[in-house]
Amino acid sequence: MASTSNKTKVSELKGKKPEELTAKLNELKKELSSLRVAQVSGGNASKLAKINVVRKSIARVNTVVNQTRKAQLRKFYAKKKFVPKDLRPKKTRALRRRLTPTENKKVTLKTFKKSSNNPRVKFYVKA
Repeated sequence: MASTSNKTKVSELKGKKPEELTAKLNELKKELSSLRVAQVSGGNASKLAKINVVRKSIARVNTVVNQTRKAQLRKFYAKKKFVPKDLRPKKTRALRRRLTPTENKKVTLKTFKKSSNNPRVKFYVKA
């Protein structure tokens, strides 16, 4: 079993294929389990300190996997009419419920008639 003594870099992970990432993830999980066994059996301090590094590496791999998956989904739903809620922009609740610009510009028949029948009066100032 290959031991990864240094932490994994996200820039290296982003170029890899999903199969390679899952393989890396499985390898890191096996290493973590072996380190946990060493912890229980009273292993040396270097192995105990390495547990944290491996945990963070697992988190990095998971993050890259989730980011690539979400990016692919965004690309898939780009031209679709309906988009899943987790892919929509978050914003704030008030902004999401706000009228769209086209809805905001629309005028009811009553207000349209009122404005056309009673145009705004212009007053000119004599110099």
